[in-house]
Amino acid sequence: MEEERDGESYSPDGEEATVQLNGTDTVIEEATETEAQSSSGEHDYSYWSSVRFDVPPHRNYHFSAQFRDSPYSNNFLKGVKWSPDGSCFLSSSEDNKLRLFSLPDYYDGCDPSAYSVASGTDSYGASVVVDEGEPIYDFCWYPYMSSSEPVSCVFATTTRDHPIHLWDATSGTLRCTYRAYDSVDEITAAISVAFNPDGTKIFAGYNKCIRVFNVHRPGRDFKQHSTLKGNKEGQTGIISAIAFSPSHTGMLATGSFSQTTAIYREDNMELLYLLHGQEGGITHVQFSKDGNYLYTGGRKDPYIMCWDVRKAVEVVYKLYRSSAQTNQRIYFDVEPLGRHLATGGEDGLVHIYDLQTGQWVSGFQAASDTVNGFSFHPFLPMAVSSSGHRRFQAPDEEDDNFHLSENENCVSVWRLSCDSSTVETGHSNESEHA
Repeated sequence: MEEERDGESYSPDGEEATVQLNGTDTVIEEATETEAQSSSGEHDYSYWSSVRFDVPPHRNYHFSAQFRDSPYSNNFLKGVKWSPDGSCFLSSSEDNKLRLFSLPDYYDGCDPSAYSVASGTDSYGASVVVDEGEPIYDFCWYPYMSSSEPVSCVFATTTRDHPIHLWDATSGTLRCTYRAYDSVDEITAAISVAFNPDGTKIFAGYNKCIRVFNVHRPGRDFKQHSTLKGNKEGQTGIISAIAFSPSHTGMLATGSFSQTTAIYREDNMELLYLLHGQEGGITHVQFSKDGNYLYTGGRKDPYIMCWDVRKAVEVVYKLYRSSAQTNQRIYFDVEPLGRHLATGGEDGLVHIYDLQTGQWVSGFQAASDTVNGFSFHPFLPMAVSSSGHRRFQAPDEEDDNFHLSENENCVSVWRLSCDSSTVETGHSNESEHA
């Protein structure tokens, strides 16, 4: 079933915002060319070819204090994601705020040790703080975001009882909104949100349906695709996670709280496969770099499942993580070369797996509480992690302070170990480009 809802367009900045969005058309065309250049070697991936996961990473930067300077006594991190150009990363937390942290460019002469500070304080403050006002369900970066093109520096968020917001990552101002309405013409909030690979559409997950918005037409215009057919076959429940194949095969995967994962064609939303087997509701899905495999993880489920999308009939292997007792969304990530996957868990460990064999490679202690977010840098040998979980206070306790250590409810930036010869080669290459 496909339904198109038409209505007036809306922009909080009036004509100015429309001009900004129209400008994005040019940016998308330029970004597509840039992507082609990048795939042909603009980004230097030589670091990743010799990353040593058997050596514990070094913590370059650490942030915890600013997440506690909040009126929410039970504030905790809910996830973190690098920007596509690697210049910054974005965190989400229970105090309904998104914080953007810029990455000091020490590869161009800055000394990362200059940002090392005394215990109990943060390495540096957030560059931008966005206050959503309601609990944040999901967030994602515009796929062609580049700090050299300010108009492309945007990210989308979805929160409770609100439409989808498109935020300016440089100023923290609201660019525009995308509004979905239910059968009684009331705004309904998306649970998951993702840009398509071209960056021209926003796919949003709702109860038993997916709504597709044109990025250049903010307001209430959308196309609705039901995940259930007339005979009640298909994917039931709330669509809680969305991911697109990076190999431009035109496929996308959607996870549901009904413990199923569906694979669709992007152009007509034809259902290709419906995957069963996860013990809990799906909270995160991600394709392999070649688009041949799909990884899915669920709440209160200790395993990430690997599916071969060319067959999609059985699980290739399962990757263990400590997540059997939590309803949290725990993000995992695949490194740029597509050879390894890293995931956090309730034990505070980050586990790294070889994706060719499905075998555990190594692990390290990233925090003292649940590591709910882990993201590899797009091309540098770095990663960022977020930790935290909801804590419950005993009825007879009057103190609202949970007395957390600096390794709880925190964000950390990690530098991964590389062979010294590769690092020297990488520096010489960057000097030649400079």
